[in-house]
Amino acid sequence: MDKPKPDTLRKTGLSRRRFVNSAAAGAAGVALLASPAAAQLGAEEITAGMVPAALRINGRTHNLMVEPRWTLQYVLRNRLGLTGTKAACERGECGSCTVLIDGKARYSCLTLALEAAGSEITTVEGLLKGEELGPVQRAFIEEDGYQCGYCTPGQVMATEALLRKTPEPTFDEIREGLSGNLCRCGAYNHILSAVARAAELRKAGR
Repeated sequence: MDKPKPDTLRKTGLSRRRFVNSAAAGAAGVALLASPAAAQLGAEEITAGMVPAALRINGRTHNLMVEPRWTLQYVLRNRLGLTGTKAACERGECGSCTVLIDGKARYSCLTLALEAAGSEITTVEGLLKGEELGPVQRAFIEEDGYQCGYCTPGQVMATEALLRKTPEPTFDEIREGLSGNLCRCGAYNHILSAVARAAELRKAGR
């Protein structure tokens, strides 16, 4: 591309620095619009500072624009309406925001949305079979594995991750598997019983 002459820049009121910055921004915008994820979005959704992301969640791919600083928790709740993933401490201490990423339990408050791109993400909503609760969810109901219920989605997801790895866990393995999830109400005995019951239901194929 030919550089504009200095007198042309003076006439238009552009400095050389402003011209270079504008050209760079324009090139970035063209590249952004040409990406596969952005191609499925309207031009009005392309905002400065945002980048395209394709997130595979509960078996469905979502193409959306995200800010690089956004956590997976924020995107799930505030951009996709999947509010089963709870926001509590938001610093990786309580486990209420636990989801599965490629089958492993992860704190979504400590995971950037862009980190999760290309992986299979499962939220508590993804454990449903149509309108039917999954075995882990049913076990928590049967054993009263909750009180206020705010931490329950994270407890359920941690349990799901544990049982996928260890279908018949010992009591110590259950305690270790859920050690990263806190219950402010202190319903731990019922939660541990719920995990054991979930293992039984899964083994029975129920």
